[in-house]
Amino acid sequence: MDTNMTLFFSPTAYALLGAAIAFFVAALGSSKGVGIAGQAAAGVVAEDPGKFAYAMILQALPSTQAIYGLVIAILILGRVTADITLEQATMLLMAGLPVGIVGFLSGVYQGKVAAAGINLIAKRPESFGHAMIFAINVELFAIFSFAASFFILGKVPA
Repeated sequence: MDTNMTLFFSPTAYALLGAAIAFFVAALGSSKGVGIAGQAAAGVVAEDPGKFAYAMILQALPSTQAIYGLVIAILILGRVTADITLEQATMLLMAGLPVGIVGFLSGVYQGKVAAAGINLIAKRPESFGHAMIFAINVELFAIFSFAASFFILGKVPA
């Protein structure tokens, strides 16, 4: 096997792929969700600048998925050593999947729920708490996936 193929199939490459999935996929969902909510926020704030703080808080909520992905990616990278085995590396790859994939989906859907909440506060500012609860309900799935990734990491032999 040539050097390029050895690098592609190396245990280190698998572990790094797990870290990349954990962060980059979750961050894609966060950026999409923040963008969706930001579009709604811009419309509401254009009509009533006094609603900026409420809109900004709701818009920021989907960014947490990227934070969860970053934490897992850092933990994965901390486990990569020169003598990592293929079994350990595959487990590290698997540890990145829950937070990456669920983080992507929950980031997008949380952005949609946050956008709906922003539209809600446009008409009823006193409903900000309700809008937050709706958006935070989606956050729970990101937290569950973070926990799953964290527990999988705990099963990887040192």
